[in-house]
Amino acid sequence: MWQEYINASTVNEVLSTLNDMGDRARIVAGATDLILELERGVRKGIDTVIDVTRIPDLDNIHLDEDGIFHLGPLVTHNQCVASDLIRENAYPLARAAWEIGAPQIRNRGTVAGNLITASPANDTITPLMALGASVTLASTRGERRVTLQNFYTGVRKTVMRPDEMLVDISFPAMTKDQRGTFIKLALRRAQAISLINIALVLTLKRGTITSASVTLGAVAPTIIHASNTETFLLGKKLTDDVITRAAELTMNASRPIDDLRSSAAYRRETVKVITGRGLRYIRNKTERNGFPRDPVLLWGGEKTTEGVPDSIMSRPAESLKWTAGHGDIHTQINGKIHSFTSGYNKTLLRLLREEGALTGTKEGCAEGECGACTVFLDGKAVMSCLVPAPRAHNAEIVTIEGLADGENLHPVQQAFVVNGAVQCGYCTPGFIMSATKLLEENPKPSRDDIDQAITGNLCRCTGYYKIVQAIEDASMAVA
Repeated sequence: MWQEYINASTVNEVLSTLNDMGDRARIVAGATDLILELERGVRKGIDTVIDVTRIPDLDNIHLDEDGIFHLGPLVTHNQCVASDLIRENAYPLARAAWEIGAPQIRNRGTVAGNLITASPANDTITPLMALGASVTLASTRGERRVTLQNFYTGVRKTVMRPDEMLVDISFPAMTKDQRGTFIKLALRRAQAISLINIALVLTLKRGTITSASVTLGAVAPTIIHASNTETFLLGKKLTDDVITRAAELTMNASRPIDDLRSSAAYRRETVKVITGRGLRYIRNKTERNGFPRDPVLLWGGEKTTEGVPDSIMSRPAESLKWTAGHGDIHTQINGKIHSFTSGYNKTLLRLLREEGALTGTKEGCAEGECGACTVFLDGKAVMSCLVPAPRAHNAEIVTIEGLADGENLHPVQQAFVVNGAVQCGYCTPGFIMSATKLLEENPKPSRDDIDQAITGNLCRCTGYYKIVQAIEDASMAVA
């Protein structure tokens, strides 16, 4: 994995390290992409990983007096989903963030990371480009601001230099005259990469469009504007004929490819379909249908409006470095202090299982797809296979072994036993962890809440009926 792991305490420390290491260093925040790239050998020559997750104030969502949003580089997808400011004033971004992965992924993955990874199928790039976003890049030489339109040079390619750190994402808040939405088409309801996606932001004066932004993802090497559509819509009302023509123009703007997930012809046709659908949603003021008022986050406890659980204590920033034979990981697991002298170059999952002998947390895929490795990290449900082991330092972790109170099973565990909500049982710890955090968050969840809570958990035996029933029964026991 990595030879050196640095826990940074300031942005200046990060920039200094990047200046010294260049291509041999990478910043890690959510790590939901980087860990997979390192394990698969996609990212070669990376000796040093710089963890920025403990640097203060980088997870802020701020709307300034000029009506400009500022998102720090540690703002996660779930923070965008939970933020009242984002939901009310940048709805397409909130909707896109909600469509990403599953709750455990959204609790770790950052918007900045999504932008930097630069896949044309990454969901948050499309709405941010439609909203006119820019990024601020910092290095020891100073800062520069780049529009998102000019940030990308190709598939997974950006203008970002090896010694730079993204320190801010900025974009104008939507005005009262603006309406917008984001639509994603994928092969399944959750944990899926976009076949195509679209973001629409329209300014309407008495029903007439005075400005239009239409952006498309997964249909070209980068996110693109459907510029002919944007020009065509100006000065028009959203009649059926206008919507039909706009949908055709948007289809013509797309340049998709054939791949394993879809043919180019299918993508082109569905671009037309979802463009028309999105414009009709805006016309009918139904673009927020299907977006939950109280989304499932798997945070538990009390939450602030901007995304940080009140129950989680802030940890002081501390500069630390782990290398082979140097640096211990001190952490609290299931209420007990543990010290590990090895495992710094592993994932949290393997640290727990191999160094901690806590084998209840299972390795099902090691790719963040199955949820068998779900644990609580500082109060939030996460996929431990996508968390670097040193992130456990000075953290609070709960695994499946920590749910029971002595010989008394947790109500969710008991409900799984009573309902026989197991087949092979391999996925069971992950389901129980997700359900437990859901009931902490909402003791009386709806069926849809339960479905959302377990979107990150895969039962290969397809025993979902009993699993859902067990969670419903457990909710009655804890309510």
